[in-house]
Amino acid sequence: MGAMNSVIEGKEKVVRTAVTVLLAEGHLLVEDVPGVGKTLLAKALARSIDCSVRRVQFTPDLLPSDITGVSVFNQDVRDFEFRPGAIFANVVVGDEINRASPKTQSALLESMEEAQVTVDGTTYTLPKPFIVMATQNPIEMEGTYPLPEAQRDRFMARISMGYPSARSELEMLEVHGGASPLDALRPVTDAVAVSQMVDAVRQVHASPAVRQYIVDLTTATRSSSALRLGASPRASLHLLRASRAHAALAGRDHVLPDDVQQVAVPVLAHRLIPTGETQMARRSTTDVVTDLLQRVRVPAPTR
Repeated sequence: MGAMNSVIEGKEKVVRTAVTVLLAEGHLLVEDVPGVGKTLLAKALARSIDCSVRRVQFTPDLLPSDITGVSVFNQDVRDFEFRPGAIFANVVVGDEINRASPKTQSALLESMEEAQVTVDGTTYTLPKPFIVMATQNPIEMEGTYPLPEAQRDRFMARISMGYPSARSELEMLEVHGGASPLDALRPVTDAVAVSQMVDAVRQVHASPAVRQYIVDLTTATRSSSALRLGASPRASLHLLRASRAHAALAGRDHVLPDDVQQVAVPVLAHRLIPTGETQMARRSTTDVVTDLLQRVRVPAPTR
């Protein structure tokens, strides 16, 4: 995280969430206005890990085969051979994912859920670790295809970069005004070490009380009068995995309710659909999740 913080000024919480999603075997959706460092965050994470990285600029003419790969007939061997697409990398950076057609967006579904790709009836396993970091601009919506609920649900967390503080922006001008901050960034780990950390995160203990707390939170979203669509069972699973990764980054071998609360908003908010009354009141799904965190009973921390 230290290497990424040297590139992303004043966004320690955002960087921590990105690393949490990586260790929790999830995928990250970065949504914000232009110029705040969405792509820079994805590239910084990719460069911090000495592993394969592919960047895909999503456009309306991008084809599903550009992502998954295609079988091409080889005249020399007189047989079809598979040419991998951009998805075959440890870190896949998808720029402006909402600019591609729904058919192309759906090409990501199998790879994100099962870490594999099926082309012409043959299944190919993706490398590990594997994370898709997609960015989208929620302001300029002309000519875009908003992600459907089924695909948003496959992203473990959604974050917004937000504008930097005046102090951080001034420091950015002084340090990064003459050259790209990525030029000086060197890998601090590799794919093997990250895979070992992912295995360690799986072993982090979550007590029955904590697991019940997670279920209580997601159940509360389904019965909330402020929401038209609540969190799915996949959201409960992602919330547990993210909480384990958050606890591991804090140096603990067990999950506390505080871990769940720290990751609840980025994990749950993008999956929810507010009612018309909630939108009229100018309340976001983030506000609704924050309210639920205050209302749902917190269990006593136990091992």
